[in-house]
Amino acid sequence: MRHNLPVEPNRFVGRERDLDELHRLAGETRILTLCGVGGIGKTRVALQVAARLAGDFADGAWLVELGRLTRAELVTHEVAGVLGVHEESGRSLPDTLRDHLRPRRLLLVLDNCEHLVEACAELADALLAACPGLRICATSREPLKIPGELVWRVPPLDLPEPGRVADAESVQLFLDRAVAAGSGLTLTEDNAAAVAGLCHALDGVPLALELAAARTSMLSPQQIAARVGDRFQLLTTGDRTAPARQRTLLATVEWSHDLLGDPERVLLRRLSVFAGQFDLDLAEGVCADRDVPVERVLDLLGGLVDKSLVVSERQEGGSVRYRLLETIRHFAGERLAEAGERDAMRDRHLAVLCDLVEARHALGMVAPRTAWEARFAAYRQVTGLTDDVRAALGWAVDAGRAERGLRLACAMMSIWVSRGSFIEGLRWYERLLALEATGLPEELVGRAWARLADMAFGRDDLATAWTIGQRGLDLQRSGPVGWELGTTLNFLAMLGLRTGRIEEAVAYSSEALEGARSCGDLWNEATALAGLAAAAALRGRWREAQRLGEEGLGKFRETGHNWGIARALVDLGLLAQFRGDLDAAYENLRASLSMLREMDATPELSRCLAGLGRIEAQRQNLGAARDWLAQSLELSRQTGQQLALARALAALSTLAETAGDLERAVGLAGAVASLRESIGQRASASRVEELLARARERFGAPRTALLWTMGREMGVEEAIRHATAGQGDLPQVTGAAARKTGGPLTAREREIAALLAQGLSNKAIAEELVISPATAARHVANILLKLGFTSRAQVAAWAAEHGIS
Repeated sequence: MRHNLPVEPNRFVGRERDLDELHRLAGETRILTLCGVGGIGKTRVALQVAARLAGDFADGAWLVELGRLTRAELVTHEVAGVLGVHEESGRSLPDTLRDHLRPRRLLLVLDNCEHLVEACAELADALLAACPGLRICATSREPLKIPGELVWRVPPLDLPEPGRVADAESVQLFLDRAVAAGSGLTLTEDNAAAVAGLCHALDGVPLALELAAARTSMLSPQQIAARVGDRFQLLTTGDRTAPARQRTLLATVEWSHDLLGDPERVLLRRLSVFAGQFDLDLAEGVCADRDVPVERVLDLLGGLVDKSLVVSERQEGGSVRYRLLETIRHFAGERLAEAGERDAMRDRHLAVLCDLVEARHALGMVAPRTAWEARFAAYRQVTGLTDDVRAALGWAVDAGRAERGLRLACAMMSIWVSRGSFIEGLRWYERLLALEATGLPEELVGRAWARLADMAFGRDDLATAWTIGQRGLDLQRSGPVGWELGTTLNFLAMLGLRTGRIEEAVAYSSEALEGARSCGDLWNEATALAGLAAAAALRGRWREAQRLGEEGLGKFRETGHNWGIARALVDLGLLAQFRGDLDAAYENLRASLSMLREMDATPELSRCLAGLGRIEAQRQNLGAARDWLAQSLELSRQTGQQLALARALAALSTLAETAGDLERAVGLAGAVASLRESIGQRASASRVEELLARARERFGAPRTALLWTMGREMGVEEAIRHATAGQGDLPQVTGAAARKTGGPLTAREREIAALLAQGLSNKAIAEELVISPATAARHVANILLKLGFTSRAQVAAWAAEHGIS
C-alpha cells in the first residue's frame, strides 16, 4: 500500500462513531473538508480516515502539509513535490499535475488550508474536475466553498456525565496523555470530580486536554482545575516538535484570530459577553453599532462560524443558535478588555437581556388570553438564556446597575419559582437589594422585596417570608393595581394559609380577586379563587371549596396557561383526596402530570407525585405507590425544599403502615413532625394521634414513645434512607393483621366506618361527606376488604370496639 502517512506519535483515543461516519461519507463524496477550531483534532482525524481508506486506492493516500507555507503560489508546488511531479519545460505546473493525476485512483489529504484557503480551493476544484479517480480530504478552520464539497464539523470529544466519568472520551484522552507525561495518574473517587470539571472547562478540545495532561507531572487534577481560569498561562507545555502554533493554547487561538479581518475581530470580541447560547437577534442587539452595522452582523457571524470560532447549533423547530467555546470566549474577552469596550458591551448585554426577558415574561405570564404554544415558547426562550441572565445580573451587581438588575430579576421570578430555583433567586434579590436604591421607583423595590419573600418561602423560611413580604406589599401599593400587586397579594394569602393565618389569608385573596377583576387580570383572579378554595377547605366547607376551585380552574383555562391549569388540577385532586373521592383525585392529578413535566415545574410536580403515591397507597396498590413517592422524594431532594420533603416522607409513613410496617411508619411520622416544626409549618395532628394510638395498642406506650423519639432525632437524609430501605417487595396486609392493629384505614375510611356504626346508608354517607354515592360505596367495599369482614354490621362492631365515633 503506497502512502506517506506518518506513524501516529501516540495512541488515538475515542471518536469511533465519528470515524465510522466519516468512512461512509468519504465513499459518497469526492471532497470532504474537516472543519473545526484550532486544536480540535482535525489533522489526527483526517489521518485516521486516510489510513482506513488507503487500501481502497490503487495509487495510495498522500498527505500534503500546508501549515508552514506562507504564499499562495506555493500550494501547487507542495502538492506536486509530495506526489513526485516535476515541472516540465514549456508547461505550467498545474497542467503537469493534472495530467499526472488524471489516470490515477488516489486520496489526497490537504492539511491546514485555512491561511491559504483561496489557493487551496482553486487547486482542489481544478484537480477534481480533471481527475475522475481523485478524492480529496481537506482540513481547514473554514470550508473551501467549492462545488461538491461536503463539510464535516469535527466535534469536541464527548464530555463526562454524572456517574459515568470514566466513559467519556475527553477523560480517556486526558488520562492517556497524563500517563504518557509520566504522572501515573489514574481516575479515583478523590479526583473524578476535578477531572470531569477540567474536561468541561476545556470544552473537550483535544489540544487543551493534552496540554493540561502535560501538567500532571507537577500538579494534581484538582490544582490544574483551580488554575484553568488562567488557561493561556497554564497550558503552555506542548510538543517541541509540533508547529509553533500548536505548542500552546494561546498560540493556537491567536493563529485563528490573526486570519480574521478587522470587522470579524470586533464582532468576535463583542460576542464574548454572551455566557451561553445566543441567536442572531441578540447578537445584533448587543454587538451592532457604527463599527459593526446591524446589517453586517449576519455575514460577519457566518464568517466566524465558517472559520470555526463560533459554533452554530440547530434547535428543535429549526431555529439556529450560536455559542463560543469557553477557550475562545476567554480569549475574545481579553481582547474586549484591551479594546476598552468591556463595560459598554456588558451594559448593552444587561439592557438587551432585561428588555427581552421582561417582554417574554409579559407574554408568558401577564397577557390575559394567549395560546399555550406562544406562552411556552416565551418560557423556553428565557430558560435557554439562563447563563446569560446570570452573567447580566452579575454585572448589574458589580457595576451597581440596580434598576435594570432588579427589573431583570423580577422578570425571572416565574422561571425560578416554577423550576424550584429558590436558592439562586434568593441570592440575586439579596445582592441587588443591597445596592444603592436612591431614586428607584418604590413599586419596583417593593416588587423585589416581595419576590425575595417568595424565594424565602421556597426555602421554607416562613417567618422571614412573611415579614419581608409585608414590606414589599407596602412599597408596591405606591404603584398601580395590576399583575405584580395581585401576585404579591396572592403570595401572602398562600403564606398565610401555610402559617395558620386563615383570616388574613382570606383578606389578601379577596383583595387580589377584586383588583384582578377590575383590571382584567385572569391569572391573579384564578389564583385568588384557588386561595379562597383552600381556605374554605381548611374550614371544612367542602362544597364551597369545590365550587371555588372549579371556578379558578375555569379562569386558568381561559388564560390558556398550562402551568396555572396544572396547579388548579393538583389543588382539586388533593381536595378530592381529602374528601375520599380517590377516583376524581387520581384523574385530576394524572391530568396535570404532562403539563408539569413539560415545564419542568419541579416543586408542583413533586407535590402532584406525592398525592398520586398517597392515593395508590390508599387503594392498596403498594408498588405503584412506592414508585410515585420515590419520584416525588427525588425531586424534593433536588430542590432542597423541606416542606416538599416532609410531604413525601409523610406519604411514605402512610405507605409503611399500609404495608404492615408500623414501626417504620411511627419513626417516619416523628421525622416529619420534627421537619415541619423546623420550618414553622403547621400540620394536622389528627392523623399522627391516630397512628400513635394504633402503635400503642400494638407495641405499648414505652415502645411507641421510643420509636417516635428516634424518628424525631433523625436528620433529613437519615429519614430518607429509613423510608426507602428494604422496600423491594412490600407485603400486602391481611384482614387478620388489619383487625389486630386497628386497621390500615385512612382518616376518611375511619370517618365512614363511624357513619356505618350509626347505621347510615351509602347515599346518606355521600350526602354527609359531599361525595358521590359511588365513591361512598367504593369506600365501604375497601373497608370490608381491608378489615377482612363480609358485612356492614361487622364494621359497626369493630368501630365500637376501637372507639371510632
